Amino acid sequence: MPQPHEVDASPGETLFPPIRHVPPSAPLRWIALGFRDLKTCPIPSLFYGFCFAGMGLFLTFVFEHAYQYTSALATGFLLLGPFLAMGLYEISRRLERGDACQLTPTLSVWKRNAGNIGIFAVVLGVIFLVWARASLVIFALFYTDEVPNLSGFLSQLLSLENLEFLLVYFGIGFIFAVIVFAVSVVSIPLMLDRNQDAISSMLASIASLAHNPLPMLIWAVLIAALTIVGFLSFHLGLVALMPVIGHATWHAYRDLVEAPGHA
Repeated sequence: MPQPHEVDASPGETLFPPIRHVPPSAPLRWIALGFRDLKTCPIPSLFYGFCFAGMGLFLTFVFEHAYQYTSALATGFLLLGPFLAMGLYEISRRLERGDACQLTPTLSVWKRNAGNIGIFAVVLGVIFLVWARASLVIFALFYTDEVPNLSGFLSQLLSLENLEFLLVYFGIGFIFAVIVFAVSVVSIPLMLDRNQDAISSMLASIASLAHNPLPMLIWAVLIAALTIVGFLSFHLGLVALMPVIGHATWHAYRDLVEAPGHA
């Protein structure tokens, strides 16, 4: 398999670490490594998977008769996924260093670079709030009488009823998803691993996307496909799939960002 190669850059010339080019097959390798980490450290990994699934189920049941809120919160929950998966990044980091497989150290990992992670969380939070408002506005524009419940919304989605609504809703959601993906590809792993500041970490993520458009497209499709599978299994699939994505994201960071001293 072709090995990643480095983009020409020297320390001090850019606001972010040197970024590597990776082959289009790299995302498949990251997923395989994610499965490996899940099998190596199952209990802490599945703890986070149950958290993802539990939150999804909670939102679904609480707002079952007001799905305009469920969809906004659930998709916003995915926008905040990179922040919520910090513990999974730390598990992979600890496995890489040969440390013991433990849950407790991962619960407070945010303290390592709390200020910058907080800034990044605020950025994602603002994007989430804007998306939530946009989602509700779209529902209000297209459903002036009665908003469908969960089963009604899914039936419209599968049968392509109300096609204009689906195109607008998912089109605008796609824009928000691209923004979040662009700024979060390697941001939190970089902040956790090197105490990098939030701004340069987000710039490094954008640079990773710019230097590797095809691999990043494949990576985004894989994330979306696995997430959809998790939701279609009534959130139960998220128990295993979200940890795999989280662990794989750590390995994506390792491939995309040049290690210190190797620039």
